[in-house]
Amino acid sequence: MNDDTAAINDQAPTGEPSQTPAAESTAAPKKRRTKAARAAEEKAAIAGTEARIGYTFSDAALLTTAFTHVSALKPATRNRADSYQRLEFLGDHVLGLIVSDMLFRAFPKADEGELSKRLADLVRKESCADVAKSLGLLEDIKLGMVKAVEGARLRKSVLGDICEAVIGAIFLDGGYEAARQFVERNWTERMHKLRRPLRDPKTVLQEWAQGKGLPTPVYREVERTGPHHDPQFRVAVDLPGLASAEGLGGNKRAAEKAAASAMIEREGVGTND
Repeated sequence: MNDDTAAINDQAPTGEPSQTPAAESTAAPKKRRTKAARAAEEKAAIAGTEARIGYTFSDAALLTTAFTHVSALKPATRNRADSYQRLEFLGDHVLGLIVSDMLFRAFPKADEGELSKRLADLVRKESCADVAKSLGLLEDIKLGMVKAVEGARLRKSVLGDICEAVIGAIFLDGGYEAARQFVERNWTERMHKLRRPLRDPKTVLQEWAQGKGLPTPVYREVERTGPHHDPQFRVAVDLPGLASAEGLGGNKRAAEKAAASAMIEREGVGTND
């Protein structure tokens, strides 16, 4: 037994030195490659987003913030100012100013009432979300640890907010002119497509239903998700003989409008007006 034990002990040192340094030598470079690869991926992702937006940032951190949902922030140091919300606030007002100027110049005979209605339609969350979707920005949104299904819903519900945050980020990085170019590039065609100013989608859907001899649309809350300070509502709208349509929003009214818009789009309401 002693001889066998000695033999094993004699063999152990000869195996360890040949393996341990090799493991260490491969582990360290692998870690460095991972960090370098991550940096390269982030740089490529930013470049891809900039290409879709059509603007290159001097301060890429602004772009990152514009896509960061509050759920993606670390709980220990969570500061809502580090999410997209402040940029959304700024972008909302910048968008309103630019579109107001566009409308003023494009429709010289329109009165204040018509211009206001057109403005409301062009800057509503659904319109902003449509722009963001056309630019392929959905998957760029940074979320925290959420289930895949919930994450997909959350991304769609905040897409309009993200679009406004991007406008705010462009404004801070490149000034009014850069923001104006982005907005005109993405809103001009939409502005001229409007035959008449669209109203509240719930009103449009109700009038269409009445014209078809249908009762008033019924809205029902399907689901409420997210934390108390940042809830997300899913609402369905029902009409007899038609499949339900659903919408998402940060409050019930916004979700109801989104649901009405979804049914309007699906049923082609107004296409023959």
